[in-house]
Amino acid sequence: MRALPLLSLLIGSCVTVPALAANSSPQASEWLSKLAQAEQKQSYQGSFVYERNGSFSSHDIWHRVQDGKVSERLLQLDGAAQEVVRVDGKVQCVSGSLVSGVGTPPDSTPRVLDPLKLMSWYNLGLAGTSRVAGRDAVIVTLTPRDQHRYAFELHLDRQTGLPLRSLMINDKGQLLERFQMTRLETHLPSDDDLRPSAACKPVERVASTDGEAVAGWRSDWLPAGFELINSSVRRDPERNSAVSSLMYDDGLARFSVFLEPVTDDAGPDTRAQLGPTVAVSRRLNTPKGKVMVTVVGEIPLGTAERIALSMRPQDS
Repeated sequence: MRALPLLSLLIGSCVTVPALAANSSPQASEWLSKLAQAEQKQSYQGSFVYERNGSFSSHDIWHRVQDGKVSERLLQLDGAAQEVVRVDGKVQCVSGSLVSGVGTPPDSTPRVLDPLKLMSWYNLGLAGTSRVAGRDAVIVTLTPRDQHRYAFELHLDRQTGLPLRSLMINDKGQLLERFQMTRLETHLPSDDDLRPSAACKPVERVASTDGEAVAGWRSDWLPAGFELINSSVRRDPERNSAVSSLMYDDGLARFSVFLEPVTDDAGPDTRAQLGPTVAVSRRLNTPKGKVMVTVVGEIPLGTAERIALSMRPQDS
């Protein structure tokens, strides 16, 4: 659920912030601050629908904030049951087809929404009011300042600041993703509500190697505002190779870069998009040998391809 956990980032010179902020609505900034506080302080439970690439699914969610700990359980209601349980942003267990998809991802820095930082890369605005899931909402828009990220429209609950609807839109005005609550209750979920089912399999965490190996890669080009927030190296036992991963964040959008040594008979270069998520793979010849670079995230295809081709060994 994109609008729920949201980020962190360094802006450039503090001198530029007032000029950038002048193009954004102070009221919109206040509502985003209210959203950030609600995610860390407000317990709730409810149901939502999710749309991507013309496909819909429905889900239940339980979100509890207690003693400084944020626990969350999501359950897909359509087709085979798919379940995710997270504590303080870290996945504890998954079920269904998600088991093979989650693997052993590195724990990433929790996103903490910062409207002042977002003003450097997005224009923040108010677009009126709406009513979602029987609750009054305020519409906040985030319009990107360049072609390297997508626009967002957030419908925030007037009472709590929680997201009731989130739309992600590309530069052609096409809807890439929709999240929309159909029921929201603001009472504390119980232990039973948050208890995973027997089908929810614990996620194994593989310790990363020393940071030196990860620091061996850098990008010659990144869209303004994106910076490295997490990196790791893991061993792929099937291929007997080390896969380096780097995660970048602009305060709202994220993408990851994976680098793996390959041979001449490695698979072809690929590019694909499903809703807002793109995946681009490119083979590069580097001083460290041939490497397959894969960029996955919620950025335009052309941006992902440029990032993939820009990856270099740190010491080159």
